[in-house]
Amino acid sequence: MVTRFSPVEELFFHKSGVKKTSTKIPYITVDNFPQLGMFTAFRFLEWVADNPEGVISLPTGKTPEYFIRWTQYLLENWNNAKGKKIREEHGLKIDKKPDLSKLHFVQIDEFYPVSSSQKNSFYHYVNEFYIKGFGLDPDRALLINCDQIPLVDGKKFAEVFPDSIVDLSLRYREAKSKKEKEQQDSIFMIDDWCVKYERKIREKGGIGFFLGGIGPDGHIAFNTRGSDHFSTTRLTGTNFETQAQAAGDLGGIEVSRNRLVITIGLESITYNKEAVAILFAAGEAKAPVVKNALESELSVLYPATVLQALPNSKFYITKSAGVKLKDSVEAYYKTGEWTKEKTERAIIDLCKRINKYGPKLELADLKSDPYCSMIPDLSLDTIQEVMESVQSKLLKGIQQEKNQVFYHTGPHHDDIPLGMQPHVNRILREPSNKSVFSVLTSGFTAVTNRFVTETLDCTKKLLDEGRIQMIKFPDFFESGYKYKWDKDVYHFLLHVASDESLERVRGLCHRVVRAIVEIWAVRDYEELRNTINAILSNIRDSYDGQKNPPKIQKLKGMIREFEEELVWAHSGVQVKNVRHLRLGFYTGDIFTEQPNRERDVTPILEEFRKEKPNVISLALDPEGSGPDTHYKVLQAIADAIRLWNKEADLSELRIWGYRNVWFKFAPSEANVMVPVSLNAMDVLDKSFSDCYLSQVNASFPSYELDGRFSTLAKNIWVEQLETVQYLLGKDYFYTHENPSIRASHGLIFFKEMNVEEFLLHARELEKSMEG
Repeated sequence: MVTRFSPVEELFFHKSGVKKTSTKIPYITVDNFPQLGMFTAFRFLEWVADNPEGVISLPTGKTPEYFIRWTQYLLENWNNAKGKKIREEHGLKIDKKPDLSKLHFVQIDEFYPVSSSQKNSFYHYVNEFYIKGFGLDPDRALLINCDQIPLVDGKKFAEVFPDSIVDLSLRYREAKSKKEKEQQDSIFMIDDWCVKYERKIREKGGIGFFLGGIGPDGHIAFNTRGSDHFSTTRLTGTNFETQAQAAGDLGGIEVSRNRLVITIGLESITYNKEAVAILFAAGEAKAPVVKNALESELSVLYPATVLQALPNSKFYITKSAGVKLKDSVEAYYKTGEWTKEKTERAIIDLCKRINKYGPKLELADLKSDPYCSMIPDLSLDTIQEVMESVQSKLLKGIQQEKNQVFYHTGPHHDDIPLGMQPHVNRILREPSNKSVFSVLTSGFTAVTNRFVTETLDCTKKLLDEGRIQMIKFPDFFESGYKYKWDKDVYHFLLHVASDESLERVRGLCHRVVRAIVEIWAVRDYEELRNTINAILSNIRDSYDGQKNPPKIQKLKGMIREFEEELVWAHSGVQVKNVRHLRLGFYTGDIFTEQPNRERDVTPILEEFRKEKPNVISLALDPEGSGPDTHYKVLQAIADAIRLWNKEADLSELRIWGYRNVWFKFAPSEANVMVPVSLNAMDVLDKSFSDCYLSQVNASFPSYELDGRFSTLAKNIWVEQLETVQYLLGKDYFYTHENPSIRASHGLIFFKEMNVEEFLLHARELEKSMEG
């Protein structure tokens, strides 16, 4: 198939520096996430100019953020000098401003059931950002409004499905009650509605311009792994990966697990054979699904392979999203100077690929490998040099630290434990060291309404029983609530030790009472009761996933802060050394703002000035991988260090960049490898389960594991050990003279940098996000 490029695509393909592609669907790379949005906006407006009454289907979620911003920017600045200049620079050779008002819009998908009035519904998103934001005609829009889909006897979905659970087995079995018969008839009515929706798409000639993201399992729209390539609009279930991804929108996996979806099908997308169908993806986290989609034969395992049938289909991806493509791997090895890191990566990957331990590799193995054969001065000594390099990383990981001040940072609560708790705990055992733990955002989005409701109900019960005695102290509501926060922590952990669960709950409720008195300025017992009732009333009147009022957000955040204090108190860290910075850019909105210096950087700088750390640890995720909070916190820390560097000598400062469940280091990228024993894994698992109370049920899990993040972290550490064992051999570990290495059943990887190296790395990441 000959690749067809539009003028805009031709220019961006040329700018990418890629000479040719070998994939089954063409792709074009850009440097970063904002550029991806800009490119997509240019191509969209180029298509609209040629198809002013065409049929479009555009995505929801966070990935379209810069597409939406750039489309609006271009339309607003079309006729001024700025707009003309940027259009000329990017190949958009259209003089007349495109008119979007005659376009026909098709909504891609929606959860079911979800009210169209909810701000976390896709119906609301489409109306807010596309119908209003782009000036589309609502009368020409084909939308999925769950409130208007007819059900039996004209009832609302809340009446037919009162618990919001739709049992699709009723399609195939006999209804066992009057209620089930009502639900069964309603499901068939929804099915009829979906058929009509599909017919309306086809009556319009099919979708002319389709833009979509790609899910963690490779899904397009909600066509998850295993979907029929000839599927049409339908009511259907989802898989765990999709439910985990949706948990943040819907208020927890408990909700998303029970929601069905209405989605257009794969044939709905490919019905118009001349359609321009674009999937875009950003960040290394999407690299595996991008590889599967672009390099695989047609398969239901990889829904995006259906786009092979469309001559105008393409992937637009950031360079990091394409790092696993064969083209990119070859470019990595063939472009630029050869480095030590390339040698390590080539040999370690070879060991795993041919299932052969490093000590048993032969020179012929290296010479027959397309990448190892490129190593300069290749010999058997090369293998030994790589093995010695990795061994030195391991020895660095068990090196004793003394007389140091450590300032450990986490974007969210639990990031530090999941990234490097075993290493941190060893440091804490040395009394000459000082460690401070600083969580930079409130983290309130991780606490479900259900958890707060259960906690407040327990608090009321304890108040009724007179078991929260501190409120009886005469000065409690004036100032007493500010003191003895350490006592709440000690009380809780004392009863972890004695295995008294009710007393643990009482420790939590003590802290919640203090938080409520502080946030709401409560003055007496009666006002405390009334405030708790008001909070419960507000939450019970909210839908799952609804943004809470600021004071309830703060209460949720303070619950997370208590949890973090509990974790580090396991190792004797006092509350005063667990800092809660609550940076202001973290708002819980779908598109969050960037950090600014006065509000978000200054508090970090003040902490560095005060503590004067020798070591700063931070989450070092690549662009587009995991929560965007990680990237934003990284830039705020980098700016603080940049400013601090102007007023102090930081030549001895070390920066430890760690990763956790959101993304992993390759062994060749990390320069420190920390052995993790079974005992250390148990400590992580126990402290996580005992202390991160709001996270034990994994309401917002990773799509990689249906379970707690602590389990996923352990799995990653074990996997990292297995990779290094391929190079060094298992016997290197179990026969080693050092007991820490002999006890290794996992490995933590991190990257130690000096200030110059870190700021250079941060600047590269910053440039990757500029737009």
